[in-house]
Amino acid sequence: MSILESIDTPIGSYAPDFELPGIDNQVHHLSRYLEKFRAVAVILMGNQCPYVGLYLERLKAIQAEFGQSGFTLIGVNGNDGTVESGESFDNMKAFAQHHELNFPYLWDSTQDVTRSFGTIKIPMAFLIDSNGVVSYKGQIDDNPSNPESVQQDYLKNAIASLLKGEEIEIKQTEPLGSFLVWRN
Repeated sequence: MSILESIDTPIGSYAPDFELPGIDNQVHHLSRYLEKFRAVAVILMGNQCPYVGLYLERLKAIQAEFGQSGFTLIGVNGNDGTVESGESFDNMKAFAQHHELNFPYLWDSTQDVTRSFGTIKIPMAFLIDSNGVVSYKGQIDDNPSNPESVQQDYLKNAIASLLKGEEIEIKQTEPLGSFLVWRN
């Protein structure tokens, strides 16, 4: 059993900047997104995680709802594509096309960004303000399996509050999902 050094990105701290390749064959920098948007949600996710599959339509709806208000969502796949071939960069492209993602999908092939955020389970959301400060982290909402039964829309509520300049009521929740596939 290998022990991984875990770094945490607490609420109120700066998000780790990154420079990652996207499925659009461009390099994406968090700092450049922060220059353009008032809020950025980084969602650590993967192609094969059943929980991500349950949330895809909700993530696309969040992007559509807030995309014209100075917000963008960014998906980051930090699973090891050499262990799980379904997580490879080519499979990410096919996944995004099949699911018609309306947000950038980036590959963290070294797992450095994923580790820097302190991600253990996916999907995990990190809402970052325009200063680069983490304002919310954790679950997307409280009911992955049934969108109609959601009681708490954690990420949506946090985005709405941040964009209005209001205090975020729930700033952190325990992530719920699949464990990441780490490189040995």
